[in-house]
Amino acid sequence: MNKKTAINPTREQNYPEWYQQVIHTAELAENSPVRGCMIIKPYGYTIWENMQKFLDQAFKQTGHVNAYFPLLIPLSYIEKEAEHVTGFAKECAVVTHHKLEEKDGKLVPAGKLEEPLIIRPTSETIVGECYSRWVQSYRDLPILINQWANVMRWEMRTRLFLRTSEFLWQEGHTAHATKEEAITETQKMINVYEDFAENVMAMPVITGQKTEDERFPGALETYTIEAMMQDGKALQSGTSHFLGQNFAKASNITFTDKDGDLKHAWTTSWGVSTRLIGGLIMTHSDDNGLVIPPKLAPHHIVIIPIYKNDIDKEKILSACNELQNKLSKIFYNNTNIITKIDDKDMTSGERSWKAIKTGVPIRIEIGPRDLEKNQICVTRRDKEPKEKLFLTNQDFLDTVSNILEDIQSNLYNKAKTFLDKNSHVVNNLNELKKFFKKDSSSGFVYCYSSDKLNDEHQKLLKSLKISARCIPNKFKDDLGTCIFTDKPNCNKIIYAKAY
Repeated sequence: MNKKTAINPTREQNYPEWYQQVIHTAELAENSPVRGCMIIKPYGYTIWENMQKFLDQAFKQTGHVNAYFPLLIPLSYIEKEAEHVTGFAKECAVVTHHKLEEKDGKLVPAGKLEEPLIIRPTSETIVGECYSRWVQSYRDLPILINQWANVMRWEMRTRLFLRTSEFLWQEGHTAHATKEEAITETQKMINVYEDFAENVMAMPVITGQKTEDERFPGALETYTIEAMMQDGKALQSGTSHFLGQNFAKASNITFTDKDGDLKHAWTTSWGVSTRLIGGLIMTHSDDNGLVIPPKLAPHHIVIIPIYKNDIDKEKILSACNELQNKLSKIFYNNTNIITKIDDKDMTSGERSWKAIKTGVPIRIEIGPRDLEKNQICVTRRDKEPKEKLFLTNQDFLDTVSNILEDIQSNLYNKAKTFLDKNSHVVNNLNELKKFFKKDSSSGFVYCYSSDKLNDEHQKLLKSLKISARCIPNKFKDDLGTCIFTDKPNCNKIIYAKAY
């Protein structure tokens, strides 16, 4: 007998559709009238705001400040860095006119621009132009700036949060006097992302360098955090790029050093996006809906009053309000616990399942019997819905912070166990082919591989629908013979199917 679930289809039945249904049921987002774009609903946006809060604090603790740069970038700026152009040209949305005029009863574009404007796919070029004016001397460096913004990349195949034409993100852009400073910055920021993913999102990641074929266009090195989703696919969840002097030379970012010599700056860029919400969903959620780590949850607790008449209603709501008031004065993870009372005109069962499907970490039910026994019924979202715990109000108040932290840790450990279980080592090319040719194959494969493969090997990877995810930092000194080319002294690289 199949277990009844709140989400249909289940992950096993149809993973892509399950993902969409979790988003729909939790009211996180929906498709917009504009192809490839999304409307982020309040609940989904609150999760993004919570992510912003943690990351923004981390950026400022590492010396960065926020600024804002224009949405529209002159085409000539994009053209300055040839490799950058090649990487983004097919995804660029272009503005060519500045007004509409009525013609034959319809509005048509008019007033052609002298130079087309690109809706930013990323901001290196416009930031570079600003830095070229702001930087004159070594005393003006380093520049450590981040911006929270939207970007546009004209995607052909879209999926809410994971890949949309317009998405929200942060992008850091820094300029330094030396190569060493820029490399240190690049590595520092990928470590910030790693810490956020694991300690806030409860999402274990593999941190490492991208291969030459997978680097950000125009970068000398790209660092990444790669997470494993529940279908075994990889999700690139954050990147940090050492840009060398490529963009500095293209934008003429120069400075006079201490000896009076004119030199080009060294630059970096780094970013994460609303793709993290997709990663959050696919790391933790189950066949009953969304699961959110407490550190990111819009509400830590939902209280559901249960009553059958007005007399019970008054007593129970009073008890709910009293509990909510006491909870609001308790801190978890340096913030007040956020509690919601759900007394909507629905059955108590419907309200309970709504809390489950929206991923609220703790659900509390209070009915007449609970009042008589001076207790509350507590259910954790990381446990089965029927797994209930009965506590006195005081016992719950004394332990609620610990319970939330235990949920946070449990979600991470569960995801880490899944990552470890589905990470495999292959010793030759046949084993790699055999693993990924299986319809049911999923997970990360570790093998010794050259950093750059020829066209024949790239075709093989494409046929297997896999790509090189990264050279893991933890295996940086682990060298062996490439399974593709027999070249010695090659790094261990992760290959996987990916979003």
